[in-house]
Amino acid sequence: MMKRKKNLVEDSATLITLSDQPEQTYGSVETCVTPQENKNVFSDGVTRIDFVLVWEESVNPLKLAELDELSSGSSRDTHRKWRTEFLSRLRAAGLHQEMKEVVQGKTKTTYVLLSAPWNVLCYYAEEISLRVPLQVVTIPISNWSENILEKLHIPNMMAQDVPNLPPDYYTCQFRSNKLERFLGHENKDTFFKTTQRHQILYEILARTPYGSLKRGEVGVARLVSEKVLTAAFPLHEGPFEIPKTLDPQSLNMRQILHHYWARWACWRKYQPLDHIREYFGEKIALYFAWLGFYTGWLLPAAVVGFIIFLFGIWLMVTDVPAEELCSSRDAFVMCPLCNICSYWNLSSICYTYKAGLLFDNGGTVFFSIFMSLWAVTFLEYWKRTSSILSHRWDCSEFEDVEERPRPEFTALAPMTVRNPVTGTEEPYFPETQRLSRTLTGNMVVILMISMVLIFLIGIILYRSILSIIIYRSHNSFFIFSAGRIASLTGSMLNLLVILLLSRLYTYLAQILTRWEMHRTQTKYEDAFILKVFIFQFVNFYSSPVYIAFFKGRFVGYPGNYDTLLGIRNEDCGSSGCLIELAQELLVIMVGKQVISNIQEFVLPKLKTWWHRRKLKPAPSQEVIDEPDTSPEISPWESNYQLLVCEGLFDEYLEMVLQFGFITIFVAACPLAPLFALINNWVEVRLDAQKFVCVYRRPVVERAQDIGIWLTILQFISYLAVISNAFLIAFTSDFLPRLFYRYTAGSMSGYINFTLAVAPADFTQSQTSCRYRGLRDEKGQHTQDYFHLLAIRLSFVIIFEHVVLMIGRIIDWMVPDIPEEVEIKIKREHYMAKEALAENQSLSKTVLEEVEKQTFELRRRMQSPTNSISSSSSPSPEHEDKPPP
Repeated sequence: MMKRKKNLVEDSATLITLSDQPEQTYGSVETCVTPQENKNVFSDGVTRIDFVLVWEESVNPLKLAELDELSSGSSRDTHRKWRTEFLSRLRAAGLHQEMKEVVQGKTKTTYVLLSAPWNVLCYYAEEISLRVPLQVVTIPISNWSENILEKLHIPNMMAQDVPNLPPDYYTCQFRSNKLERFLGHENKDTFFKTTQRHQILYEILARTPYGSLKRGEVGVARLVSEKVLTAAFPLHEGPFEIPKTLDPQSLNMRQILHHYWARWACWRKYQPLDHIREYFGEKIALYFAWLGFYTGWLLPAAVVGFIIFLFGIWLMVTDVPAEELCSSRDAFVMCPLCNICSYWNLSSICYTYKAGLLFDNGGTVFFSIFMSLWAVTFLEYWKRTSSILSHRWDCSEFEDVEERPRPEFTALAPMTVRNPVTGTEEPYFPETQRLSRTLTGNMVVILMISMVLIFLIGIILYRSILSIIIYRSHNSFFIFSAGRIASLTGSMLNLLVILLLSRLYTYLAQILTRWEMHRTQTKYEDAFILKVFIFQFVNFYSSPVYIAFFKGRFVGYPGNYDTLLGIRNEDCGSSGCLIELAQELLVIMVGKQVISNIQEFVLPKLKTWWHRRKLKPAPSQEVIDEPDTSPEISPWESNYQLLVCEGLFDEYLEMVLQFGFITIFVAACPLAPLFALINNWVEVRLDAQKFVCVYRRPVVERAQDIGIWLTILQFISYLAVISNAFLIAFTSDFLPRLFYRYTAGSMSGYINFTLAVAPADFTQSQTSCRYRGLRDEKGQHTQDYFHLLAIRLSFVIIFEHVVLMIGRIIDWMVPDIPEEVEIKIKREHYMAKEALAENQSLSKTVLEEVEKQTFELRRRMQSPTNSISSSSSPSPEHEDKPPP
């Protein structure tokens, strides 16, 4: 069946007759407090502004003439035609409009203020299954840390009294014919929350066409991307600055969030999650809930990691092999590290070898097990927290029952099919076409991953070539540090390549995912996130994986070195690969965090300054339609000066990649959780300030959980177990040291045990040299090598099985949904059925009648002769039939 577009015309009929009697209100937060002056209204001072559309035009005659010469006016005329058609269709859909034009210098900025009347709100609220309240929930809200501190009688330094806590409700989906069953139904101005009004307006804007459907000329997002409109946004609820004389109970929600959440002084306080959800919606609130939960769980990991680091410092002083190496002087003459390098003494790396003990010691084995179990436990308890929040915020059934098709999908789907569950006609895109498009997108993913691997090989060759160039410089200082210089600069170059390729691929992934035509917003985001994460996983982790598991493994031995493209394969530095891996992790992880935080702190300020500079009124500012306007800037102008909200994808991606660094490679860097904890304390406040002070108000989006990010985190936690097992077994010195201590009885002579003698035909002089490896003088592996290899493989199997088994036990012991939440869900389902029954008295009457007839039928079946003997009794054919 071909898709038929509904004609959106204004419905002037009143769907529901309301009384004007005030009752307990539900909806906008300003109705729950002593209101400040509301300026988000039309010129009549009554009609509320639900959405704002903006576009800019040049009013300079010379510039207009130049544009006409370049484009013959076709582009400008097309844009004007699209805008006119779009606004006309919005009026036909029943939206009220008011236009404001402001001339600032040589630019005219047009603001179209939109408002939805009551009948439109009711129609679309039912269309998109908005949830409205049935009854107030009186159960107090608390968290586990608050309960523990209260039982221990310890003052809670994290608690704060945030004013105007949004009430919690039992809710169900809105139905126009059941309006009287809902709380606050008498007041149509406040029945729908401000965020719900935004949702309805965006639904209309996103599905309204302005041109050809075949060319995808549908929706406000396309108009903004085509620069027909420069912005489309709902308004913030007033300024975020707090007047000194204002009572806290009279603050608007934006001021509350700024004062009790976004300020740096709130770094140790609980986040006001219910206020965040009330103002920004469930999706953003769930992100900050997850980020705060993750940051809190990083605290024990950071403490344990710091203790392991201190243990490494103690080993630097007491380690027997380190003392042997530092006191060996000329006892161990090492073979050249490259073809043009000279011989060197092992004692020259004394300090570097001791520094390696900070990251490579027995404590890292315990820490790897600890972090693997920490990751599993963290995710299990987050599932519980997520289920509690999703139920409290009425999202526990969002993806399965409530989620509607994306407006863009609704407008562009080529056909409709009947939903077998609901029986309604819904837009449909053929699965075969989507599959072919998905396969094409996967080919692009593989191509981009290949590009990352090519760059990785290029960086490997860069390090080798740079080392050769430094050795040929004949500068003794640089020659001594050639390996470290090449490794450090290679890490920095790798970080630069990572950041550049990330931006390119994210742009490609957006185009591909949009082309695949996913039905719901959740499926669309999951497909986009999966594409980008696969690429970013290879992009960020390819270099650490190479250093951890491949570098120095295929080198050969003196006289028989392996080569790549004619260049000798890269070997680990003189102090081993693990310290190089720790260096790589610190450069990529900490470097990316520092760069990201600088960008999040500095770039928004620069962008805001530049945007306001462009919009700064000229001395001869002219305001059309507002001759008596005061000098104070209007809300739509001040909101337009803010930046576009960039969404949560980059925020989630940064945290998930960080989670990978602190779990997959934690054996190489015990301090990684500490750096992550410090970064996240800063990240929470930076993100809060961006959403409250810097960004335009985003349209509220509902969400049941953090989506596919949870699946990705679980995948990383399983991968971390395998990675750390191989890292400890094959990269660190833990097992070789354990093997030598078991066979030799002490650690004396361990350095000599790990060094092999080069073949006689390699050395040109009488001096023999040593190299790392368990080989004999002919270059063949010794018996100890095979014994140690068996131990390493056994360790990997035992470590992986034990840790995963304990993780499964933890998973089994911690239920995903707490018992009290399951009871609340059943209670709410019962109340929803009661509230949406056709008529309570009618259902009661019907029930009594059915019970009466059932009793009569049983009585006649027990004494069939009684009904016949009585002549006055009516025959069964004349008995009243039960109501249908």
